Amino acid sequence: MSETIQQTGLGAVDYDTAFRRVIIPQSSDIDILGHVNNVSYVRWVEETAVAHWEHVASQSVKDRYVFVLLRHEIDYRDQILPGEIAEARTWLGWAKGPRFERFVDIRKPGAKRFSSSSRMEWCMLDIETRKPKRIDDEILQMFQVPG
Repeated sequence: MSETIQQTGLGAVDYDTAFRRVIIPQSSDIDILGHVNNVSYVRWVEETAVAHWEHVASQSVKDRYVFVLLRHEIDYRDQILPGEIAEARTWLGWAKGPRFERFVDIRKPGAKRFSSSSRMEWCMLDIETRKPKRIDDEILQMFQVPG
């Protein structure tokens, strides 16, 4: 597991207002080519999405709802090498019914281009019934996303 050294932001709707976490890649993240393995990026995307939810949701909301991943697209552009730090930022796009669009950008701090960029669709479920639950104003306000 990668070490997280900092988390900030609520996530809102773009890169500049995104929830941010700094990640220190571990030796287990480095592949045979000497850079962070694609599987590590996918894991960091999930860890970042979950960390964002944990950061903004109250315990009572977390006790009622959970998000499950429906779709994930990821592009890779720049490598992260041993000893370099990664910064993951996530923000939300549209919300429709029980679905939410989420973006995660992972890059070296200050880099102009991403190392990986993801777009996902998540579905909110009622934990008790395990059925999709419409995303309401309470959830939108937690993430500071306009309704």
